[in-house]
Amino acid sequence: MDLELSYFLSEIVANRGMLLQGAWTTVSVSALAIASGTLLGMLIGLALAYASAPLRWPARLYVDLIRGTPVLVLVLATYYMSTPLGLPLTPFQAGAVALCLFCASHVAEIWRGALQALPIGQLEAGRAIGLTFPRICLYVLFPQAMRLAMPTWVTAAAEMVKASTLLSVIGVAELLLTSQQIISNNFLNLQFYFLAGAIYFAINFCIDMLGKYLSRHLEGAGKPRSPV
Repeated sequence: MDLELSYFLSEIVANRGMLLQGAWTTVSVSALAIASGTLLGMLIGLALAYASAPLRWPARLYVDLIRGTPVLVLVLATYYMSTPLGLPLTPFQAGAVALCLFCASHVAEIWRGALQALPIGQLEAGRAIGLTFPRICLYVLFPQAMRLAMPTWVTAAAEMVKASTLLSVIGVAELLLTSQQIISNNFLNLQFYFLAGAIYFAINFCIDMLGKYLSRHLEGAGKPRSPV
């Protein structure tokens, strides 16, 4: 057992560069997809909640279509259709775009639900005091909706990290593919898959901690201040 553990540790040291590069690729593509998908999803969710029919129906079609498509199919379609469409993408770029589109569809539903859960009087009060709709969104609706949406957003963000494993099918050397390449040389299947799982857990744990920090910050910002 000691010899096996020593061999495993020596393989980690020998392949630390590949492991770090694979972990960094996973973190970077996930962060890019989460950030861009969240922004796009917020815009689509706003359209679902408040836009007129000509904007709301295409937004609804997008959300239903993308959410009903398996992530693997979306990744493959984005990669192989980009060149015929005249927008050739690298595997990393195609993977990031596919995850962004998938993330946006989920965030749109989360954001729509959070906005529609707010009392309609919030919107009417903003209009009554002369605020434009963008200002109502920025100062009245968004801060309250963020507090409602944050727990579900954390779950969606964690799903994007797990979905990044599918990018290995188009050649993105993320953590899973890197681990498989290392295993093909040393045959330490259980050990390196366990190590990859621990790294994925650490990434999602950081996302969870970030979500809890933001939730506390938003709750504190939303509390009325005592008069001095």
